[in-house]
Amino acid sequence: MLSIAASELIQIFRNRLVLITSLIIPVVVSAFFVRQHETYAALGSLGYIAAIVMFTIAAFGLYATAVTTLASRRQNLFLKRLRSTAASDTGILAGLLLPVVVLALIQVTAILIALAVVAGGPANIVLLVVATIATLAMMIGLALATAGLTNSPEHAQVTTLPVTLGVIAVSSWIGITGATDLTWLKRLLPGGAATEMTMNAWNGGVAVTESLYLLAPTLAWVAIAVTLASRLFRWEPRR
Repeated sequence: MLSIAASELIQIFRNRLVLITSLIIPVVVSAFFVRQHETYAALGSLGYIAAIVMFTIAAFGLYATAVTTLASRRQNLFLKRLRSTAASDTGILAGLLLPVVVLALIQVTAILIALAVVAGGPANIVLLVVATIATLAMMIGLALATAGLTNSPEHAQVTTLPVTLGVIAVSSWIGITGATDLTWLKRLLPGGAATEMTMNAWNGGVAVTESLYLLAPTLAWVAIAVTLASRLFRWEPRR
């Protein structure tokens, strides 16, 4: 798995499109939100900024990059060749996705630290870590499911749009309007409960036990995504 991950990391830095999608776009957008934190804190809250930054990185840096990577490796038959080795299916997927997961985690950590330095830190760091891990797990599952519907790296630019724009839109909706109205609708949408948990972790004022209930919808999306991935994911191109 580690040898596959090391090879994949090299490929990420050699591919300009993937490099822009996974690193440059998320960092630039996130840095903009941090720089304009006073404006967006007045519009929503500091928790909203933390949530939108996290989902921007998770959507572009993790989800879209993972789908593109898997589609590309399937198209050039690299996935098929890997399956002929001693590596297990789980090990292959873990090796291919580990670099983008680590890069996304580093980006989220760095940007949130920057936000904490310029605007004040979160009320509950542990809850924020839980929300971040749950969010990344959900996006990995959705990436595996979407990869099953994606024929090529070029096709990934289309297939990833609904989820990418959807989770960012949901995060913005909840971050600006709160979760007091249409509460269950907002929580059941992908990214909704994770956004609310992130806001609670950063802003405080909500009991930890109440926030932990928000893990259920996010983990449910993880289960749904993994189930879809098990049915849709393909190791070889369609003939």
